[in-house]
Amino acid sequence: MLNGSCLCGAIKFTALGAARDPAACHCTQCRKQSGHYWAAVQVMDADLTIIGMPKWYAASPTAKRGFCPTCGSFLFWKGNADDDTGIALGALDSPTGLHLERHIFTKDKGDYYDITDNVRQEEQEDE
Repeated sequence: MLNGSCLCGAIKFTALGAARDPAACHCTQCRKQSGHYWAAVQVMDADLTIIGMPKWYAASPTAKRGFCPTCGSFLFWKGNADDDTGIALGALDSPTGLHLERHIFTKDKGDYYDITDNVRQEEQEDE
């Protein structure tokens, strides 16, 4: 089980099922919304309970991003056709037991940093 919340605590969430695919996304949208790259893990919607009311922003025709309307914490990424949701690794309470498995959209990464760990890198998203 994973528990987490936004910075101010207005939104809390619990994921009961298996967490999949811990990844760091370096796409332009994630960098602009988070201020750097964004790390998330996928959980099935049926296993995710959200307490509070995140605000959802339709970032593209295919996906939306959920954040706390009070403190602005970027918490969720949801593909419109998906039955799972990405939840922010940084918003999870420790210990998580998770480790990044891949960096995605590395061709879009900012020019101000290097990816220096030994985690797999994908220029796009290979899935």
